[in-house]
Amino acid sequence: MEHQSLITTVVAAIVLAFVFGFVAQRLRLSPIVGFLVAGVAVGPYTPGFDADLDLAQQLSQIGVILLMFGVGLKISVEDIWAVRWVAIPGSLMQTLLVALLGSGVGLALAMPLAEALLLGSALSIASTIVFFRALEDRRLMKTEEGRIGVSWLLLEDLLIIIAIVVLPALVGAMRGDGASLVSMVLAISITLLKVAVFVVLMLVVGARFFPWLIVQIAHTKSRELLSLGTLSLALGVAWAAYAFFDASFALGAFLGGLALNGSRFSHRVAEDSLPLRDTFAVLFFVAVGMLFDPWVVIRQPIALVAIVAVVLVGKAALAYAPMRLMDQAPRAAWLVALGTAQIGEFSFVLAGMGRTLGVMRIETYNLILASALITIAINPFLLRFVPRQSSEPARTVA
Repeated sequence: MEHQSLITTVVAAIVLAFVFGFVAQRLRLSPIVGFLVAGVAVGPYTPGFDADLDLAQQLSQIGVILLMFGVGLKISVEDIWAVRWVAIPGSLMQTLLVALLGSGVGLALAMPLAEALLLGSALSIASTIVFFRALEDRRLMKTEEGRIGVSWLLLEDLLIIIAIVVLPALVGAMRGDGASLVSMVLAISITLLKVAVFVVLMLVVGARFFPWLIVQIAHTKSRELLSLGTLSLALGVAWAAYAFFDASFALGAFLGGLALNGSRFSHRVAEDSLPLRDTFAVLFFVAVGMLFDPWVVIRQPIALVAIVAVVLVGKAALAYAPMRLMDQAPRAAWLVALGTAQIGEFSFVLAGMGRTLGVMRIETYNLILASALITIAINPFLLRFVPRQSSEPARTVA
């Protein structure tokens, strides 16, 4: 059956996600909880059928790409630029302080310094797909607080790109492999330059070429070709960003959607891609559940509670405080604070690199995965505490 692993993995993931998602909905829980449980059911740590974990993770990346492409179709450059003085300092402050807090917890749990720093960094990054899905479900993407949240997460995406570039050199320096501060600064500068070139290409060249291309496809009056062209555009730009510019799939897909934003067919493109985006987004949550080792709860209960507390309490507090200090409305502050009180896909990437480089133990990796599953499952309940209406308007420094 190995040659049929693709179809068996997809069938198992989608069918069980539907079953458990339906049960969760009937129990007045978020369907996300059901999707995560479906992943645990077909994962390697529970008896019975085991789906192909590597394949499921690759499929889930398509969900991230399509979601970010859809976000780019709805958010304009002007929307992001308008909230830069809130999102940039707030996101930087939260990310750095949570990384320090997480590192402190790692040291308290007797982890080596490098492992503790990596743990803190992984905990500081919220799941883009979880937060943006929450914004879309609540129709907040075009609101002031929604734009702040989008910009907040995009900056985190850029920070994770830098962290992935720096990590090998930093580990080498700590081991005495000859890596120097100069080499790390050079690596960061080259990466930022590549990303900047890609951004310019998307916003200058792509913003003119992509709308023209979609119009030409639309003139064929073929719904199938329009859908296929949209999918090709989203996946192609995401792959180009990753392969040639050292950016993430998510950032590439977002900029591709942003370049297409404002064209007369952008709303139709967004609507046509919605079913596909939802399907692959479900696969992302199933993949997270498959990674979860339930036995880590028994082996490391104190460590797991401490890490989950950093994510749920620490991240929320360290987002809420900067937002209020910048004179933002309580609704906006609570939305960003509670929406980012979770970890996900990019945390896995960073932790996986730590394992590959030999600075993170498998047990710590499992703790991060367990924390991700728990915080993603809890996040929809936390968002219910966001005030429905703001008592005062959000203020943005222009």
